[in-house]
Amino acid sequence: MKNFIITTILFAVTMLSATAQVDTVQKPKPLKIRHAEPLYMDLIRDLGARKGEKEWNVGYGVEGHKDYTVNHSFVEYEFSPVNRLGLEVELPFSFYRSAQAQEGAPLPRNRVEGLKLAAQYTFLVSEKQQMSMAAGYMHEFRTHSFYSMNHGRGMLKGNSISPFLIVAKKWGSRINTMIYTGPEWEFTPEEAKSELFYQINASMHYVLPSGNFVGVEINDESSARSRHTVIRPQMKLVLASNLALGLVTGIPTNFRNDGMSFMARIIFEPKRMQK
Repeated sequence: MKNFIITTILFAVTMLSATAQVDTVQKPKPLKIRHAEPLYMDLIRDLGARKGEKEWNVGYGVEGHKDYTVNHSFVEYEFSPVNRLGLEVELPFSFYRSAQAQEGAPLPRNRVEGLKLAAQYTFLVSEKQQMSMAAGYMHEFRTHSFYSMNHGRGMLKGNSISPFLIVAKKWGSRINTMIYTGPEWEFTPEEAKSELFYQINASMHYVLPSGNFVGVEINDESSARSRHTVIRPQMKLVLASNLALGLVTGIPTNFRNDGMSFMARIIFEPKRMQK
């Protein structure tokens, strides 16, 4: 009986020890391919995002038009509550200045463009093909200008919805390509109208071992009434392990109504994730 008790105790201790060892072994992280992310039409989160990742983006840009110049600024917060799912909240602002020599030239009014909420899920990560694919949805609550709100208009002007698809592929260790595409519907209830746009955004980047990259992004947006295509040379400079600066220049293919533009984006990851 004594030997049986001793054997049982040893067996229990061995099992507890083995269980503790299993618990201390970290589960392997899900596969993630590092794709270069465009700096103008950026993603909701890295493709193949891992749980716990988060990122802040703060940006400023200047964009020329025929009759006015617009100054853009924005704040974005991205995070991943579970593996492969990215969520984003963005607050963009626009401030306008007339390009006409005479005073009183008509121009859009200063505003918070709206509140953007978006989600993105990476449904394919192929190590063999070095390819990732994701689908997502963006909803923007569009607001009236500060002037209109001060003169009795409500805050909400309309909504826009935009489902999208992303396909990214690495060619070797340096060349990265990506396509971001999908429709966008804008609804303005008080004007009883809706508009449909379709966007195709293609990019190619050359990434250095340091993480710095140079590349080009082509943003094409079309509707039943118009089409706009802008070529955006860009570069990303890694300043620290969790801090980077993105610089983008915009060159429209049609200078009749659109002019050159420039944008700078600061990218900050509060907690650096293991890659």
